[in-house]
Amino acid sequence: MEELTISEIQQQMAMGQLSARELAAAYLARIAEIDQAGPQLRAVIEINPDALEVADALDAERRTRGPRGPLHGVPILLKDNIDTADRMQTTAGSLALAGSIAARDATVAGRLRQAGAVILGKANLSEWANFRSTHSTSGWSSRGGQTKNPYALDRNPCGSSSGSAVAVAANLCTVAVGTETDGSITCPAHVNGIVGIKPTLGLVSRAGIIPIAHSQDTAGPMARTVADAALLLAALAGPDPADPITLTAQTTADDIMAAVAQPLAHGLAGVRLGVARNYCGFNPHVDAILEESIRVLDELGAEIVDPVKITTENALEAPEFEVLLYEFKADLNAYLASLGPAAAVHAMTEVIAFNERHRDQVMPYFGQEIMLMAEAKGPLTEPGYAAALATCRRLARDEGLDRVLRDHRLAALIAPTGSPAWLTDYICRPRSHTSSTAAAVAGYPHITVPAGYVFGLPVGLSFIGPAWSEPALIRFAHAFEQATRVRRPPQFLPAIQL
Repeated sequence: MEELTISEIQQQMAMGQLSARELAAAYLARIAEIDQAGPQLRAVIEINPDALEVADALDAERRTRGPRGPLHGVPILLKDNIDTADRMQTTAGSLALAGSIAARDATVAGRLRQAGAVILGKANLSEWANFRSTHSTSGWSSRGGQTKNPYALDRNPCGSSSGSAVAVAANLCTVAVGTETDGSITCPAHVNGIVGIKPTLGLVSRAGIIPIAHSQDTAGPMARTVADAALLLAALAGPDPADPITLTAQTTADDIMAAVAQPLAHGLAGVRLGVARNYCGFNPHVDAILEESIRVLDELGAEIVDPVKITTENALEAPEFEVLLYEFKADLNAYLASLGPAAAVHAMTEVIAFNERHRDQVMPYFGQEIMLMAEAKGPLTEPGYAAALATCRRLARDEGLDRVLRDHRLAALIAPTGSPAWLTDYICRPRSHTSSTAAAVAGYPHITVPAGYVFGLPVGLSFIGPAWSEPALIRFAHAFEQATRVRRPPQFLPAIQL
């Protein structure tokens, strides 16, 4: 079961060597063994009580009709901000939403059910997708506790799709779905030694996902291989009238599937890749991994342009935060207002009040400064919001990624995805480095793939491209992955061995 890929699952199921029920039961046993007991990873916040029933039905369907596609019978975990209309809760990790059952599936959950996936359960996350406090600890939620990094249990899993990443890394599921506003897919994927894809804004529907900000939010796949991530992305992608931005998408599921099917020899031949040096220099061990990655890419036929620089990256911090505050208030209020009468909260003000009433449980380590700042903002019609949004788009797109890619005639940028995992610390907020912001604010695709280790801690290599370049980025990342085969499973060490 460990490191089992989607294609291997389908081969074994086709030969009668494995059933969906057997696979789901094996993962559930492993969750009980190492997530709830043993090292207590706390990656899974809730098990789907109907998972084995669903698996049985899919096994029966395979026998009578054949498989629906590559995800038929494949166990998947969803981040706990993705609505499922079943017996599982959707809470964003917050006790304020404990007991909240969605009236309908999020579009991505519905698409996975249609594809024949077994939704095994919900993954833990940084509470409210890590947008509650300026001093938050990634991977912690009041409902799920602290998720641990499986490579060194005292290290952080990064946020906010921490549970999704750890579950995939620790073989608690085949693949998982995370969400990202800025770094919440790519950072957890990188520090947990897996593949993460943050797609172009609009490729995957946001309907039914507890939001931070509609100008940057997206769901995306997390997997142990690029091929598995691509198969999951193809299932998630597609137009959805409930999220009109998806009707403008210029990439299709067929385009994504074709990217991995192409021969590896053509993956990087003649491709111009720019080394984004503004993301380097914070750690000599990470820099050494980047240099080795550049050597491999050069051997694979890529044309390396080194250095290039996104000069607007540092200027994005203030306007991005302003946009997120405005949109968090508007978007979260809209989501909460849509909940049924059984929900305990229906507005951000009620969440804030709940947190204060239950301070000992909800805020033992950090507060809710970001929620308070967001609540103080006015509506999206205010000039300050429009100005900040325009600044973000200019700095991230026109004067940022678009300019760098155009001026150097690049297919994509490469960079270290970020710092190795830091110690989980509830007292001092550790400083970390990531390469996520420009792509996140622009709404452009970003893929991270395992590239090396620093004292046993995983480090990822990022491929960042223009809008709708997922097929190309998948092809590049796949070729690099197959040439290097860096990933190795975690050993659940108490701490790194220097």
